[in-house]
Amino acid sequence: MDTQTIKQNKNVAETTERITGSEAVIRCLIEEGVDVLYGYPGGAIMPVYDEIYKYQGKIHHVLTRHEQGAAHAAQGYARISGKVGVAMATSGPGATNLVTGIADAQIDSTPLVCITGQVFSHLLGSDAFQETDIVGISTPVTKWNCQITKASEIPEVLAKAFYIAKSGRPGPVLIDITKDAQVSELDFQYKKCTGIRSYIAVPKTKPEAVKAAADLINNAKKPMIVWGQGIILGEAENELKAVMEKAGIPSAWTILGASAVPTSHPLNIGMVGMHGNYAPNKLTNECDVLIAIGMRFDDRVTGNLATYAKQAKIIHFDIDPAEIDKNVKTDVAVIGDAKDSLAQLLPLLNQTKHDAWLQEFKALYQIEFEKVIKHDIHPEKEGLTMGEVLKQINIESEGKAAIVSDVGQHQMIACRYADFNVTKSNITSGGLGTMGFALPAAIGAKMAAPEREVVAIIGDGGYQMNIQELGTIFQQQVPVKIVVLNNEFLGMVRQWQQLFFDKRYASTEMVNPDFITIAKGYHIEAKKVVKREELADAVKEMIASKKSYFLEVCVEKEDNVFPMIPTGASVSDVRLS
Repeated sequence: MDTQTIKQNKNVAETTERITGSEAVIRCLIEEGVDVLYGYPGGAIMPVYDEIYKYQGKIHHVLTRHEQGAAHAAQGYARISGKVGVAMATSGPGATNLVTGIADAQIDSTPLVCITGQVFSHLLGSDAFQETDIVGISTPVTKWNCQITKASEIPEVLAKAFYIAKSGRPGPVLIDITKDAQVSELDFQYKKCTGIRSYIAVPKTKPEAVKAAADLINNAKKPMIVWGQGIILGEAENELKAVMEKAGIPSAWTILGASAVPTSHPLNIGMVGMHGNYAPNKLTNECDVLIAIGMRFDDRVTGNLATYAKQAKIIHFDIDPAEIDKNVKTDVAVIGDAKDSLAQLLPLLNQTKHDAWLQEFKALYQIEFEKVIKHDIHPEKEGLTMGEVLKQINIESEGKAAIVSDVGQHQMIACRYADFNVTKSNITSGGLGTMGFALPAAIGAKMAAPEREVVAIIGDGGYQMNIQELGTIFQQQVPVKIVVLNNEFLGMVRQWQQLFFDKRYASTEMVNPDFITIAKGYHIEAKKVVKREELADAVKEMIASKKSYFLEVCVEKEDNVFPMIPTGASVSDVRLS
C-alpha cells in the first residue's frame, strides 16, 4: 500500500502540462507558497499580469503607487513573517525603480524575489522602448540575478531564486523575463530547489571552534555580547537568551538586532552604535571578551576601528564566512547557523554571574538617564519630544507593537525608546538608511501579520518621499497606524549642521503641506497634536482604531538625539550632549 502511494506521488510529480511562460510564473509563485505580491504593471510584464487576473483567487496582487513602494512593502512583509517577499515591475523605469529597495534588502539581508519584464529577446541591446540592462544594473545589489529568454527556463530559475533568497544569509534575487519567454509555451513541471552545486548555504559549524569560544567565555571576567539581526533571521532568540542567562553576560544589540530579546530583560544593556546607549558603547573598550553574534561590525557600530575593543578577545559567530575578519580581526570564528552554533555552545558554558561587571553598565545607564533619557521621555520644556511620543505608544500597545521606522532622528528615538517585547518588532532600514522606507514597509508588515499592531514612525522628510503609498493603504484597506513626528526639518542632517557646520542649515528646513488634509483625502482618519495634554488621548484613540490612522505630532524643531559618537571617533568618545 505504501509502495503504491509512493509510485502514484512520483507519477503526479512527473506529470507535465502545456502552458504559457506567464502562467508558469504565477504557478511557480503559488508552488512556493506566495499568497501576496506587490507591484506595478506595464507593457513588458503585461502577459504575467493577465495571468494574475486569472489566478486572483489564489494569489493577491497589491498595486502600489510606485515600484520603490513595492520593493519596500515586500521587505516589510519578509521582515515580519520570515518568508520571501515578492515584488514585480515592468522593464525600464519600472525595473530601475525597484533598485533602491533591492539594495536596501541586500545590505539588510532581507529575502526578496523581484520579477521584472523585459523587451523581446531579439530586441535586447537595441535600445528598444523601455529597455534597460537591469541584470547589469542590479548585479552589485543582488544575491543572485538571472535573465530568462526561453519559457522552458522559468520553473527551474524561479525555484533557484526562492531557494537562494531564503537560504543561508538571506538576500534579494532579481529575475528578468523577456516578453517572448512570457508568451511562449512550455511543458510545465515544478520542482522546488533544495540545493545548488558549489553554493553552501549554511556552513557546517566546527565543534573545535565552539569549544574555543566556550573556553574564552568561561575564563572571561568582563564578557560582553553584541548581537545583530542574524539572531532573528536564524530564529535563535531562545538560544541567545539561554546563553546570556547561563553565562551571565551583559548583552547589547545593533539596530537590526532589536527585539530578539525583550527590552526589559535584566541582561539587555541596550543599543550600540552612533546613537546607541552610553554604557554598552563606553564599555566596549573595557570588556575582556567581546562575543559578536550575527552582526557585521558596521562602521556605525564600531566607530574608529583603530581603537575598537583592542583590549578584548573577539569571538565572531556568523553564517557568512565573508564577514569574518572583514572589519574586525577575530580570535575565534564560529561559522554557521546561529541557532545551531549557540545550541552547541550552551552545554559547554559554566553557570556564571558577573554582578560587578553588570553593575558598571547600570551605573553608566544612570548617568545617561539623568543627562538624556529623563529629558527625552519626561520633558519639562514646553515643546513635545519624540521620546515622549514613543513612551505613550509603549503604554497603549503594551510594548507588543511592530515598530516600522523610517530614517533619521525619529528612527534613533524609536529604536532607543520603543519597548520590544515580541521578536521581529523593529523593522527599519539599517545599512542603506533609505528615507521613504517606513510607509510602504508598514503596509507589507501589516499584511503579513494582520493580528499584530503595526505602527509606522516617520519624519516629515521621509514621509513625503513615498507619501503616495497612502493610496495603497486606502485601496487595500490596510489598518496601519502612521505617526509623523514633524519638526519641520530634515532633523538628523540639521543636527549635524548644528554640531559640525556652525549651524549653517543649508537646505534642511521643510515647508510642509497640510498632512491632515492629505490623509483625509485618502479617507484615512487623521489627527494633529500640538500640545502635551492632547498626546495621550490621541495615541490611545489611534491604537484603539481598527482602521488605518494618521497621527501628526508637532515636536521641538531643534531637538538633538544623544548619546552620539561623532564620525571617526572612538566608541569611548560617546557624547551625552
